[in-house]
Amino acid sequence: MPLTRLSLSRDWLLKSYHDLASARKLAAGNDPYLDTAIYHCQQSAEKAIKGFLFFHNIAFQKTHDLRALLEQASKVDSSFAPLIEDAEMLTPYAAEFRYPNEADTAAIVTTP
Repeated sequence: MPLTRLSLSRDWLLKSYHDLASARKLAAGNDPYLDTAIYHCQQSAEKAIKGFLFFHNIAFQKTHDLRALLEQASKVDSSFAPLIEDAEMLTPYAAEFRYPNEADTAAIVTTP
């Protein structure tokens, strides 16, 4: 059975849902992993927007920039526009907590 735009769009949304569900689990309980949870929140938003763009046959760059993606989406559906400013706060979490502080790591590694 050939993959269709609809089925591939659903795949994007399913991945988005899994990221959001993961974020909720990671943020819950007595020992939350908030750094990892916020990363999955950003990923969930990114994949949901990309799924929407894909469904509407809109090409998008390989990017984590939610503002750029929402600007594209808002050209199809203006209800995305109010989300742009909030998305700017979420965008940095695509990479910010994925690795230890690289500047500190580099300073220690290069110190004789």
